[in-house]
Amino acid sequence: MAKAFAVEDGNPSVSTIIGSRSVQYKDIDLTFTSKSVSGEIFKKTEASAVKQAVKNLVMTNFAEKPFMPSFGANIQGLLFELADVDAEEKIENNIASAINRFEPRARTLQVVANSNPDRNAVDVSITFQVVNTQEEVSLSIVLARLR
Repeated sequence: MAKAFAVEDGNPSVSTIIGSRSVQYKDIDLTFTSKSVSGEIFKKTEASAVKQAVKNLVMTNFAEKPFMPSFGANIQGLLFELADVDAEEKIENNIASAINRFEPRARTLQVVANSNPDRNAVDVSITFQVVNTQEEVSLSIVLARLR
């Protein structure tokens, strides 16, 4: 009885099977609008699905998701601090660490927060790369505090 060994085992006459798997990212559209003909909910695919997930992650505060108390970026509490460079850096760090920790489909490239104290808001610009593609996606969010 002959045994077949792979290249790694020292038998160069037998090659291993090398394959790659292409994953398509899909999600439902959270506006829950339906198609007029079939009544199905619209889907988001690829970069738009990841963009929606990143936005939801940024807008989520700690302890909002059941059984995951550290999920989210916890930005709401930082909106009530003084509008200075330190607060902007905390917001940028919270967002970058939340994306790196909880969104495996995105690789953070840049997060920029600019305070706008006259409007009681912070303008956040996030640039990330969708994993398995070379596509860079930009997301702009205005985070405003409610009194």
